[in-house]
Amino acid sequence: MQLIIDPRGGCRCLYTDKFALRELGSMRIERASHVEPDEQGDWLVDLGPVEGPRLGPFPLRREALAAEVAWLEAHRLTINSRS
Repeated sequence: MQLIIDPRGGCRCLYTDKFALRELGSMRIERASHVEPDEQGDWLVDLGPVEGPRLGPFPLRREALAAEVAWLEAHRLTINSRS
């Protein structure tokens, strides 16, 4: 898990149950994307909630989820990215 801590002490990460984030203090959880099937049963990633692109289609949901995480890590979980 990547934790990005800004100069004011704020922290960003991709939420996961692997770590008890509540132990760090108060949290604000926001949806970064939507992963949904299309009419053909393929999977699309909509990163609109973080002003990102639409990705896909992907034949498997796990491929869509992996693309979602990769995009978020590259564009939202860097020191210079906007919160």
